[in-house]
Amino acid sequence: MRRGAIPLVLSGVIAAVMIMPIGVLVYMGVGADVAFTARTAEVVLNTALLAVFSVAASVLIGVPLALVTAYADLPMRRLWTGLLAAPLAIPSYVGAFAYFAAFGPGGEIEALTGLPVPNVYGLPGAALVITLYTYPFVFLTTRAALRNLDAGVVEVARTLGLSQRQALVRVVLPRVKNGVAAGALLVALYAVSDFGTPAIMRFDTFTRMIFVEYNAFGLDRAALLSVYMLGLVGAILWLESRVGAVREAPGRQLRLAMGRGTKAATMGVALVVAAAAIGVPVGLFGAWLVREGAGGFHAGVVINSTYSSLIAAAVAIVIALPVAVAASHGRLGRLLERATYIGFGVPGIVIGTALVVVGLHLGFLYQTLALLVFGYVVRFLPLAVGNARSTLERSGGNLVDAARTLGAGPREVFLRVTLPLCLPGILAGGALVFLEVMRELPMTLLLRPTGFDTLATYLWRVHEAGHFGHGALPAALLVAVSGCAVVAMLRSERRPTDTT
Repeated sequence: MRRGAIPLVLSGVIAAVMIMPIGVLVYMGVGADVAFTARTAEVVLNTALLAVFSVAASVLIGVPLALVTAYADLPMRRLWTGLLAAPLAIPSYVGAFAYFAAFGPGGEIEALTGLPVPNVYGLPGAALVITLYTYPFVFLTTRAALRNLDAGVVEVARTLGLSQRQALVRVVLPRVKNGVAAGALLVALYAVSDFGTPAIMRFDTFTRMIFVEYNAFGLDRAALLSVYMLGLVGAILWLESRVGAVREAPGRQLRLAMGRGTKAATMGVALVVAAAAIGVPVGLFGAWLVREGAGGFHAGVVINSTYSSLIAAAVAIVIALPVAVAASHGRLGRLLERATYIGFGVPGIVIGTALVVVGLHLGFLYQTLALLVFGYVVRFLPLAVGNARSTLERSGGNLVDAARTLGAGPREVFLRVTLPLCLPGILAGGALVFLEVMRELPMTLLLRPTGFDTLATYLWRVHEAGHFGHGALPAALLVAVSGCAVVAMLRSERRPTDTT
C-alpha cells in the first residue's frame, strides 16, 4: 500500500463522520414544512442587532485601549494589558448570570440599596454582557497589529504638520484596520453563536429560539432555524477569511506623549471596564460564598464534568493523530483535515440539534453519554488536530523518510518516530479540548443523559430556579477552568507556528 494511504483513509472516514451531523440537519431543515414567518424575521433582526451593537461597542472599547497599552508610557503597562484581556477567562453566560442576579428585578443591587435599577432584559442587557466579554478580541488583535508598525511612519507624518491625534487617526488606524476587522468579526461570530447570554437576558435570537422550539417538540422548526443560523455563521466566516493580516517590517516602537491627567483618565476608564467585566461577577460570587457557602452543591457535578471532559479529550486525541499525519502527506490530506474543522465554526446549539435528530433515529444513542461525547468531539476536534499537526510539521518529515530509508516498516516508523513527534502537541490539544468541554453549555443541555449535570448545566438550573446564591461555587469553578483555557490559548499563540 502506498505510503500514507492508511492515514488518508482513516482521515477520510473521520472527516465524513464529523460532517455527518451538519448534513443531517441541513437535510431535515430544508425538508421541513415550515413557512418563513414574521416571527422568524424578528429573530433574524434580533440576532443581527445583537451582533451589530456588540461589535460597535467592542470596537469603541477595544481600539482606544489597544492604542494606549501598545504605545503610551503607562505605569505597570503589562499589568494593565493582562487585566484588560482577562475577561476572556469568564464565559459570557457566567457574566450574564451575575448581571441578571445583581441588576435584575429583586436582584442584589436593589435588595442592598432599596433603589430601582435599570432593566437588564432584552437587547441592551445582552449586548452589554457580550461586549464586556468579547471586546478583548478586538483589543488583542488590534494591539498585535499596532506593535508591528514602525514609528518612522508617524514621525514623517508629524514633520509634515499633522498633530499627534491627526497622525493616529489618519496614519496609524488605517494601517491596522485589518486587525480591528479580524477582532470585530470574532465578536460578531460570538454574538450570533452565543446561547447562554440571550437566554438568560430573555432576548430572542436564533440560539434561544432553537432551544425553545426543541423544548416545545418543534424539532422541524428548530432544524430550519439552525439552517438559517448556519447561513449567517457561514457569511461571517467567509468575511473573516477575506481579512488578511497586513505584514510590515517591524521597526522602532511608537511612543505616545500623555500628560498626567490624560494618563489618570485613561487608567480610570480601563479600571471601570475591568471592574464591570471582572469585579461584578467575582465580587458577587465571593459574597454568595461567604453568605451561603456551597449552597447544596455536590461533588458529583464536578465528577460528571471531569469524567465527560476526559473521555472527550481522549477520543479527540486518538482521532486527531491520523488526521494530523494525513495532513502532512499532501493536498488531499490537508483538505480532509480542513473538513474536520467545520464543527469548530458551528455553534454548539446547532450541533446539538443535529445530534438530537440522529439520536431520535438511532434510539439506542438518544440521551446517552456516548452521543454527548461525540458532539463534544465534533465541536472541539480541531483543537487537538491543529496542535498535533503543527508539532509534527515543526519536527520535520525528514526523520520519517530517514527511518524508512533505514528499513523500518510503517508500523515501526509510526511507533518510534511519528507518535513521539506528535505526542507533545496532541497532549496540549487534548488539554484544550478538556477545558473547552468543561464549560460547554447548549450542547450539553440538549444531549446530556437524564439527571446528568455538569458545572455549566448546574448553573443553568440554578438560574431557572431563581436560587442565584447556589450558583457561586460552580460559577467560580467555571471561571477557574476558563482561565486555564485562556492561558493555554495565549501560550499557544506565542509559538511561531501556524496551527491551522
